[in-house]
Amino acid sequence: MTYAFDFSGFGFYAGMLAHGVAVTLWLTAVSTVLGGLVGITGASVSVAGPRWARAVVASYVELIRNTPFIVQLFFVFFGLPGLGIRIDEVQAAILAMTVNLGAYATEIVRAGIDSIPRGQVQAAQALGLHGRQVFRHVVLPQALANVFPALLSQVLIVMLGSAVVSQISVPDLTYAANFIQSRNFRSFESYLIITATYLLLSILLRQLLNWLGRGLFVGRTAHTPDARRSWRTWFARRHVSTMATER
Repeated sequence: MTYAFDFSGFGFYAGMLAHGVAVTLWLTAVSTVLGGLVGITGASVSVAGPRWARAVVASYVELIRNTPFIVQLFFVFFGLPGLGIRIDEVQAAILAMTVNLGAYATEIVRAGIDSIPRGQVQAAQALGLHGRQVFRHVVLPQALANVFPALLSQVLIVMLGSAVVSQISVPDLTYAANFIQSRNFRSFESYLIITATYLLLSILLRQLLNWLGRGLFVGRTAHTPDARRSWRTWFARRHVSTMATER
């Protein structure tokens, strides 16, 4: 039996597919920013917070990492209204994706913080920086540079995992494919198109984030002696003059 491909009718749904791509990218962008902030906050608490706060963060990370994302999504969308918290499907998707990414980002960033040599922190303190300045100017930039590839991969995982938000009627790319195949009954072609689209989005997003990462974190890794020396030069030029005004 020979299967006859037929893509002739998909031009009619091009606008819907484009809207689905836009929604997918919007969800990914917002949840990446918010999830990144959650990850940085959670990692800093895990490293230097009080014991009770570290326990809360550890419980949050373990809860999210050991439950399926679709269950987290359903809990947010169907469960929170039972507590009187009513949000629409897009808000629920962003919240669930943020919470999910934040848990993984917390562990990734924490590993990056632990990778910073103690000598660099002591050198910054010797220059007169207090704790928050050391974290902001010395520890965090290098920690993010060290774990940037892992964070990038996690962002891509979240973007691909966003396909399940169609289950709560978010009009993303997968929702568009489900709708189209229910109308033209060309399931193979419909899902072939969105498979290729997700692949293209992943490649382009990875290249874009890699380009941004090279611009943001060049010279800030702390793996080698040369990198440490280059960081000290950069720090001396950039932050010693700022130290006096921040005091």
